[in-house]
Amino acid sequence: MKRFLIVFHLFVVAFASALAQTVTLQAPEVCEVGQRINISYKVDTQDVDDIQVGNFSGFDLLYGPSTSSQSSFQMINGKTTHSSSLTFTYVLLAKKEGEYKLPAASVKVNGKTIRSGVDDITILPASTPNQSSGQSSSSSSSSSRQSSSSDKRVSDKDLFITATISKTKVFEQEAVLLTYKLYTLVNIRQLMGEMPELDGFHCQELNSKAQLSLKYEHYNGRNYGTAIWRQYLLYPQKDGKLTIPSVSFDAEIEVANQSADPFDIFFGGGSLTQIVSKKIRTPKLEVDVRPLPQPRPTNFSGAVGKFSMTGTLSPEQLNANDAAALQLVVSGQGNMKLMKAPVTDFPKDFEVYNPKETDKTNNTANGAKGNVVYDYVVVPRHGGKYAIAPAEFVYFNPETEKYVTLKTDSFHMAVAKGNVVSSATSASEKEDVRVLSSDIHYIKTNKANIREHVDGFFGTWKYIGIYVGLLAVFFAVLAIFHRQAKANADLVRKRGKRAGKEATKRLKVARKLLNEQNAAAFYEEVLRALLGYVANKLNISTTHLTKDNVRESLSTRGVDEKLIEEYMSVLESCEFARFAPGDPQATMDKIYESASQVINDLNKNL
Repeated sequence: MKRFLIVFHLFVVAFASALAQTVTLQAPEVCEVGQRINISYKVDTQDVDDIQVGNFSGFDLLYGPSTSSQSSFQMINGKTTHSSSLTFTYVLLAKKEGEYKLPAASVKVNGKTIRSGVDDITILPASTPNQSSGQSSSSSSSSSRQSSSSDKRVSDKDLFITATISKTKVFEQEAVLLTYKLYTLVNIRQLMGEMPELDGFHCQELNSKAQLSLKYEHYNGRNYGTAIWRQYLLYPQKDGKLTIPSVSFDAEIEVANQSADPFDIFFGGGSLTQIVSKKIRTPKLEVDVRPLPQPRPTNFSGAVGKFSMTGTLSPEQLNANDAAALQLVVSGQGNMKLMKAPVTDFPKDFEVYNPKETDKTNNTANGAKGNVVYDYVVVPRHGGKYAIAPAEFVYFNPETEKYVTLKTDSFHMAVAKGNVVSSATSASEKEDVRVLSSDIHYIKTNKANIREHVDGFFGTWKYIGIYVGLLAVFFAVLAIFHRQAKANADLVRKRGKRAGKEATKRLKVARKLLNEQNAAAFYEEVLRALLGYVANKLNISTTHLTKDNVRESLSTRGVDEKLIEEYMSVLESCEFARFAPGDPQATMDKIYESASQVINDLNKNL
């Protein structure tokens, strides 16, 4: 029995060891026609009996497989561990552009067959030589993008940003997608730019928190690393020729230092690379905006796109003075964040509250998509059977160039008379029988108590008492308002005093995030520190916290113009650093130091 357990244990260990072996495919994501690449299959053991690989579609096999092995030993707390691997490498020549799948490899380890996964690879057309800078044909790999011209200059063909719009002719309120796309053959360390004010457009940014991710694209005969820098949804607010102005960008680029002395570099006195600056400008664009057809329907909601509407009433049977809910849902795609609520008429003696609006839309390339929910609360005051008119929603469809009217079915409600209200006071009796929105009020039916009119009220003690009482109430109200104003001033002063402490706390949190390399949370916390300090110090509400308001408030408080510009510069740098390629650690350190310094300078100045 003991022998059986030992054999069984060895079998389990051997079986688990075989299952633990893996084959990993290592290959580039993209290459170009005529380029040689290496494809490797790495097995995490050297006990390999055989390897079989499928056909390399789109490639010519030049050589392979060549093998290389690697072993390592490690001792921790007296325990020694050993690891080894065997790598099979194939040299391929890309011969035809297109999208291909690299085949899986199967290897035999201790009699067991193990397979790798497959991988996608893109073959781009061959690049044409860069005549402007004297460079050779550019490879789409990351190493080729680090090359630069020998005169330290980066040409407009090596680095540029395009501005494109999805449509050039639209109607008012019809969505237009504006895209800024980066094309680069060089290594960008930092890229900064600011969207200008757009006259005549309502602007919404798409994917503002998305990180830049380079993809490769064949453009004008060369293979570029590309990335979407920013995308905006534009809704024209007026007709005519509207202009999207040019945008200026400042780029810092890492290039080869051709004048570097090899001896200086060897002894730590020089660098193989250097940073150069370049300005990039996008062309201005024009959008031809057509006015909406006239005459516009009376109940036009301002919505432009394609929509549908549903409506529900719950409950349909209730008692007087109980609340019911009417829900209208507008679904579709278009300028949904700018449209008005559907129109409906309620019976006159219904008490109706303003609708609660719930936005469940997401911005897409063709406008906001989803639905907007409008919840009405209605209270019938009297019993009876009521009909609520169908809800109506009018929008403009730019595809058919016609106005469309959507209507729900009419809603019916059966209202039972509510519980009789106690007649303890005449006021409650009146509320029970009064018809709202009517000029007929409660009529008292019992015998009137008629008294003889007495002249001479003016100057009596009763008159003087009422006059003195009103005067006392006036001064009491005045004193209350004065005390409230003083309390509000104290709150503003306290908020300003703790502005520095709040900013310091946020910067401490940002420092911790910096050490953890959490870039997204770091930049968000630094922005909160910068904006929160100014909001607390200058008593600016978050709804009015814009760049123009901040600049004006700082200037009004006598802050030096140079310091204001430094503050705005740090704010913009922090905003754009999240999307800039390069060394994230160096950028985060620089942003942190700049934010700390400018908050400290503002605190001293204010």
